[in-house]
Amino acid sequence: MAEYSHVKSTKLVLKGHNKGKKKKNKDRKRKANDEDKLDIVGGWWSVSGFGEITGTVAIEMQNNAYIHAMDTGLFTLGAPHQDDEGPDPPEQFTAVKLTDSRIALKSGYGKYLGINSEGVVVGRSDAIGAREQWEPVFQSGKMALMAANSCFISYSDSGDIVAKNKAAGDDEMVKIRTSTEREVKHNDDIADEDRGNVKSCEVNYVKKFQSFQDRRLRVNEGDSSSLKRARTDGKFHEALLDRRSKMKADRYCK
Repeated sequence: MAEYSHVKSTKLVLKGHNKGKKKKNKDRKRKANDEDKLDIVGGWWSVSGFGEITGTVAIEMQNNAYIHAMDTGLFTLGAPHQDDEGPDPPEQFTAVKLTDSRIALKSGYGKYLGINSEGVVVGRSDAIGAREQWEPVFQSGKMALMAANSCFISYSDSGDIVAKNKAAGDDEMVKIRTSTEREVKHNDDIADEDRGNVKSCEVNYVKKFQSFQDRRLRVNEGDSSSLKRARTDGKFHEALLDRRSKMKADRYCK
């Protein structure tokens, strides 16, 4: 972490900012919307903490360009992708958590990523040893990946992926992206029934309000696309009530 502290971060200065009266409600809503925006490319979202690194991952080193595994056991930087494209199969790795701060990465060739004595990243090991352990370091909304030699990975002029710098500068900044379903964090003021996708929410409310006279769960099997629109328009609960009323099994829809 001491090496990572060399990365300088500055506060954003917004043009035209004034110190006049603020509309608190709008500011609060705008802040919530900004927090909800995710860095997602082709269904692959950027992790922001160690606990989110799981399953299939990719390492983005530059905009839409990922670490690419070669059949020689070496790695290079793949060609940039379109804004809506995820990483190619050779750019996908399996993350294995080893401790509360370290992971191992397995390539599509079935080999674990490590470093050699020259600090070059290689993938030729069938087992996880000291050289195959990696530590993602997060600070100030940025991330760097530290190898077993306490150096951070970057892209070299020779075209290899290396770990030779003990300080993390702009060239060492990376993103770990994952295609694993994201566990959404919720504010305390959101009801438990409203958590999850629209279908699970509907089941939650059916369980809460259905009379269960014959102990059978009755959920409207109609198209649920209208629920997605209603959720966006702020009419989610009304739409749920309307769908439950058609099932004639809800004590509030008689």
